[in-house]
Amino acid sequence: MATDIIIKPIKDSKISNVDFSNLPFGKVFSDHIFQCEYIDGAWQNPIIKPNEPILLNPAAKIFHYGQSIFEGMKAYKDGNGEVFLFRPEENCKRLNLSAKRLMMPEIPADLFMDGLKKLLEIDSDWIPTTEGSSLYVRPFMFASGEGLHASPADSYTFIISTAPSGAYFSGKVTVLIEEKYARAANGGVGFAKAGGNYAAQFYPTQLAIEKGYNQVIWTDDNSHQFIEEAGAMNIFIRIGEVLITSPTNDRILDGITRKSILQIAKDQNIPIEVRKISVSEVVQAAREGNLKEMFGAGTAAVISPIAEFGYQGVDYELPELKDTYASLFKEKITDIQTNKSEDPYGWRVVV
Repeated sequence: MATDIIIKPIKDSKISNVDFSNLPFGKVFSDHIFQCEYIDGAWQNPIIKPNEPILLNPAAKIFHYGQSIFEGMKAYKDGNGEVFLFRPEENCKRLNLSAKRLMMPEIPADLFMDGLKKLLEIDSDWIPTTEGSSLYVRPFMFASGEGLHASPADSYTFIISTAPSGAYFSGKVTVLIEEKYARAANGGVGFAKAGGNYAAQFYPTQLAIEKGYNQVIWTDDNSHQFIEEAGAMNIFIRIGEVLITSPTNDRILDGITRKSILQIAKDQNIPIEVRKISVSEVVQAAREGNLKEMFGAGTAAVISPIAEFGYQGVDYELPELKDTYASLFKEKITDIQTNKSEDPYGWRVVV
């Protein structure tokens, strides 16, 4: 499939205008994108071309019925100039899981991987090597077919865009446990990376920001008594020496970083419990001094430690520990991602 990809290189690269020592997250974009169209029941016209605005008809169904899905990945470059991805096959699988749920066509794995690798080869100079930086990779698909009838589109566009980026979060993260709004519901699309999931988070997150917090801890849609996710990330909670995370379901994303943490924790003989965890259990542990850590886990931030959480008007600070599970997992994962350590799991993929 790679030999079938048309290459239209940019005439004048923008890379000389970029300060790679001071990168924001997801606001600076590389020279090229990979694009492919689903038309007449087949994927066709794969092309790598300059990253330019997309022209769409106002009747494109993405604007009306929200058929839009995406993935989040990162590419890394080591000191020898080799480029690596982290578990990309899992991103492809999850993208197709999301596509199926939103009645969108699945993308063939070879097309996904060939387009991605060729794009990274062409824009290799855009992959930063500064500590803590990476090339954020955003594969996404949307309904480009036209019509106002409330039904699936008849054509779709798949794009891979990349952005050299610094850290997602900086400083201490404080969160508010949500008691009214829900991120997702049973039977819904919470397990999919659908654009609408994130749009629905913005309002309650803004309410939390106005109260002085950085993010929201999502609870179950029915009772709001069980902790599920942290912002746009999976959540882990350490009570004593035990690491706890919620099981995946219709409402919770099956995170790739989450899977990796669970595997590493098992190999490090860290006690793990994958189960429902109630807000009252977490509050009680905080009051008794047994709550040691809370952290979010996801591609963008990898690990995001939580310094404080609020619930029903009371704020609970977490202790500042020297040797944390969060730091252990972040070091293990990032060392594999950046080729600083052996990869016993086969997660690191050379581009």
